[in-house]
Amino acid sequence: MKLAPLNTVQNAHDDSIWAAAWVPPTDDSGPLLLTGSLDETVRLWNPNGPDKLQTNTGHCLGVVSVAAHPSGRIAASASIDSFIRVFDVATNNTIATLEAPPSEVWQLQFNPQGTTLAAAGGGSASVKLWDTAEWKLIATLEAPRPEGLKPSERSGSKKFALSVAWSPDGRQVASGAMDGTISVFDVPRAKFLHHLEGHCMPVRSLVYSSAPLDSRVLFSASDDGHVHVYDAERKTLITSLSGHSSWVLSVDVSPDGAAIATGSSDKSVRLWDLKMRAATQILTSHTDQVWAVAFGPTLQTDVRSCLLASVSDDKSISFYKYS
Repeated sequence: MKLAPLNTVQNAHDDSIWAAAWVPPTDDSGPLLLTGSLDETVRLWNPNGPDKLQTNTGHCLGVVSVAAHPSGRIAASASIDSFIRVFDVATNNTIATLEAPPSEVWQLQFNPQGTTLAAAGGGSASVKLWDTAEWKLIATLEAPRPEGLKPSERSGSKKFALSVAWSPDGRQVASGAMDGTISVFDVPRAKFLHHLEGHCMPVRSLVYSSAPLDSRVLFSASDDGHVHVYDAERKTLITSLSGHSSWVLSVDVSPDGAAIATGSSDKSVRLWDLKMRAATQILTSHTDQVWAVAFGPTLQTDVRSCLLASVSDDKSISFYKYS
């Protein structure tokens, strides 16, 4: 497995790009890339070119997360302005505006079934769940404080939620916090299950394995420079991957489940072979910290391949072919 650099779009936004997500293909379109930036816009890209298709406005502060619905028809963006904007991908018409006060939302993710949108953020380390049929808030998942903390450490700021991920069956949600803890919730029962421990600094990105036999496996990226691989049900740390020289800001898993990609404030993108438990490739197309990496769907022309996109504070988007 390897990543072959394809092309880089310089000045893709007017400011740092902090978010990226692939829109699944539809009858009308192949897979498209959504990017969110501190320039307050969301932009839609056709990777074949690559060409900018549209610029979406509607936020009054920087965009920190974007997410696409499994149908490929709708998407959502979250901003530091505490609003989530749900929009039609093709027309950019606003479908819903969700308020998430009292503080900003840091990450969004639709469940695999497309029935629920999860948003992580807020001083209470909560994950809010919205029903996608009527865009009503249906649950707020809150994690208890880990035991053994001094009262002075039980402040909301330490428990601030930064990241969220759905299990492949949509029955569990994991959320990463500022203090390095990961909380796992049972969604049908809206119940906290347990913490996953091991990180000592903010957990900014989480993703469950895409491999059918590894659906309990959760990958986490942290400011402590490590990527952890957990069995999220058995509460065990399977392994820790190290190699980045600074914060690991993003992690995503390849469609075949054989590799993960990471982006870091050390300005690099790394590809990790999960059998070898080692980085097999270091890519240095960016000149500033890499805030997001995202694997696209498998290519119709080659089912063993897909695209990877990375975005950075350097305002650029890089595209790679994974095969």
